[in-house]
Amino acid sequence: MAVTTRTLGRSGIEVSALGMGCWAIGGPWAEGTRPLGWGRVDDEESVRAVRRALDLGVTLFDTADTYGAGHGERILGRALAGRRDEAVIATKWGYTFDERTRQATGEDASPAYLRRAVVDSLRRLDTDRIDLYQLHLGDLPLPRVQALLGTLEDLVADGLIRAYGWSTDRADRVAAFAEAAPRATAVQHTLSVLRDTPAMLAACDKHDLASVNRGPLGMGLLTGKYTTESTLPRDDVRGLAPTWLEWFRGGRPAPEWLRRVAAVRGALTADGRTLAQGALGWLWARSGRTVPIPGCRTVAQVEENAAALRLGPLAPDHFAEVERQLAGLRAAALRDADRPYWPMPPVPAVRP
Repeated sequence: MAVTTRTLGRSGIEVSALGMGCWAIGGPWAEGTRPLGWGRVDDEESVRAVRRALDLGVTLFDTADTYGAGHGERILGRALAGRRDEAVIATKWGYTFDERTRQATGEDASPAYLRRAVVDSLRRLDTDRIDLYQLHLGDLPLPRVQALLGTLEDLVADGLIRAYGWSTDRADRVAAFAEAAPRATAVQHTLSVLRDTPAMLAACDKHDLASVNRGPLGMGLLTGKYTTESTLPRDDVRGLAPTWLEWFRGGRPAPEWLRRVAAVRGALTADGRTLAQGALGWLWARSGRTVPIPGCRTVAQVEENAAALRLGPLAPDHFAEVERQLAGLRAAALRDADRPYWPMPPVPAVRP
């Protein structure tokens, strides 16, 4: 059964059930010598990928001001020129950066910085409004988040943003945020067949929030193209694997995660889907609020992911088989190789 659209939480904004994550198209940027991007990209191919996504019915594009130190927003704005009204733009603020040097410089959670950041994003995106504006600081203490709500409400009233949300993996804080924030409409959080988050989904249900899913393909693991012998280049954030990035270690895919991919591959592809399409189908079967935003930087990636819209959620028997396989892995998690990584590592500081 095809699934094509979802409602973005309380906002009533209709979006495609699949979004396009735009982290990778920002290109290189770094914190000192540590890369935060996915390596060099072809800007022309990025523009073609965004436009092809629109052609195939994908309307939600998720970026952040810090991706490529502003470059990602510029490329997205360029790609949407002449087609802005076909798209729903989601971006984020909170991390600071130097556009000239493409360096991350820290973070700023003040209301004054929020006002500057939204104006700068509007300029780079070449648009008069942002549809979903998301706080990027996932570990920000709740009182400091609540101190931003008045400014966010003013930005809505001024027509600069339509709705707002938070990129975080802390379900308890999301509940308090939603109760205090009149136009909070979405939470962006980690969710994939490899990393379920039932507490976050329950919070989204209770507070009528959209569940925007980052990492829906395990940062590439669920495309099936990586093996234990694969290596990532050092200019790719996955190549150095900071502590908040669990899927890779030492520039290689983590073997315990590759084992889990292998275990569920059969059930995810049983009806003829590719592995990536099956992983997206699992998300739609998991909850009626999910909007996965797999990262894309080529037309071919966009076309494969968008084809999943036509296939829709996994059938109940295939979904049940995936859950059975994962239950077996969880029960076997006392193996020494898996012990530090299952069922849940410490909640990381969220940068993506």
